[in-house]
Amino acid sequence: MDLLSEENVKKYVLPHYNMVNADISRIKFKDTDKQRAVYKINYLNKSYCLKKVYFDESNLLFVYSAIEWLFRHDIRVPRILPTIHRERFVNYKEMLFIMTPWITGSKCDYDNNKHLLHAISNLSKMHSVSKNFVPIDGSTQRVNFENIYISFQKHLNQLLNCSNLAFKYNDKFSALFLQNFEINFILAKISARISSTIDYKNLSTCLCHLDYVNKNIIFDEEDNIWVIDFDKCSMDYCAHDISYFLRRFLKRTTTNWRLDSTISCLELYEKIFPLTLDDYKYIISYLSFPQKFWKISRDYYNNILKCNHNSFFYLLKKASSNCINQLEFTIEFGKYVEKKFNINCKL
Repeated sequence: MDLLSEENVKKYVLPHYNMVNADISRIKFKDTDKQRAVYKINYLNKSYCLKKVYFDESNLLFVYSAIEWLFRHDIRVPRILPTIHRERFVNYKEMLFIMTPWITGSKCDYDNNKHLLHAISNLSKMHSVSKNFVPIDGSTQRVNFENIYISFQKHLNQLLNCSNLAFKYNDKFSALFLQNFEINFILAKISARISSTIDYKNLSTCLCHLDYVNKNIIFDEEDNIWVIDFDKCSMDYCAHDISYFLRRFLKRTTTNWRLDSTISCLELYEKIFPLTLDDYKYIISYLSFPQKFWKISRDYYNNILKCNHNSFFYLLKKASSNCINQLEFTIEFGKYVEKKFNINCKL
């Protein structure tokens, strides 16, 4: 029996919201270690989002706290609706469900400069109002203050190991890898070098969304901006949230490593929330690292005996197509930061 079928959810979950006669459709399902499902509920001319979350109650209370905190500071977020018994969630077969209003609109269009700037301005406001965020009692204390130098240095060593394996296997993938290795290795070294100089005491911290990408940034019919899906939110470095947002649009074909767009975003962000030199070091090192090239290569050589070699070849080819643009962007962005703070980054 499919416990997460529309029939079961309608029978066992929707009564908790007094919506037994609602129309329900499952629009997303992931049957992984972090199993999740999303349903659209239509009831009495209104639409709702019902989500089966993948974490426990204490983590859910942290997410609930984050949403309420932002709502009370005038950030548009879909609030978690109470059940008929005034509970924050439904527990069905040890699975937790939450319901929010369904936000109708279009996702952030990275090719629309107005959308892009509105999104970064909203992120800055979110960070500004959540510097002193405190979750409610019973919440897991989600913190994610990672030393990125440790990660980037580890990934750099993995790239070196991949180069040794490329010479060993000498197949089509390996030839492509070696053809693009030098420029990506330079990017990785820049990333590791700059991140090694970060003073973590000087990094700005706040409540971070950590999945602030176009699918989770919705513009409604009146062009108001909404932020959805706080499943990954945590206390973290502001620069992590910013970098994740920037990298998502910079790696696209039509907005590929656009320095002017990046600077416009950061200048607008700083009108609300000023950034430190170390924040900028974090952003440069994060954007410099050749994430796709490293991950595809690592996964290929870890699974070389059983993977689809052609699929990996074409993934690597795509990942390598703009590495020169990424390097040029990194160098010019470094010059911008040097001038801004009157220093020498020594890329």
